[in-house]
Amino acid sequence: MSASTLVAEAVWKQIESTRSVTDDQLSILHFLFGKNFERATRIVDQSGVKKISGEPSGRSIFQVVGESRRKEEYFCFPENFCACYSFFYDIVNRGEQLCCKHQLAARLAASLGACVEVKVSDEELAILLSNL
Repeated sequence: MSASTLVAEAVWKQIESTRSVTDDQLSILHFLFGKNFERATRIVDQSGVKKISGEPSGRSIFQVVGESRRKEEYFCFPENFCACYSFFYDIVNRGEQLCCKHQLAARLAASLGACVEVKVSDEELAILLSNL
């Protein structure tokens, strides 16, 4: 794990523990993630993050709104994967970013408790995941 990732994890844990974010924490995350973090904060401010949880298992995936006029929605796991184009191009192929704005928005919203919570059956969640 890189030093940047370790620093980011420490900040995320602090935010999760207090359910609030300080200016210093925002500055650190902005330094680490740059423009993607700025865009992620806008998505969170606009309530653009849904946490879809299956019941009774409690498994979940995030659905995050994009910023374009078309308002696409992308499924993502904040720490591992996003279905957006940027994830594959900037992160997987080019290795230029640590994560995309949708992953950051999902992580920030989850840490702050600012997700729109959606409950579905485990069967419905499995269908959503099978379409990825």
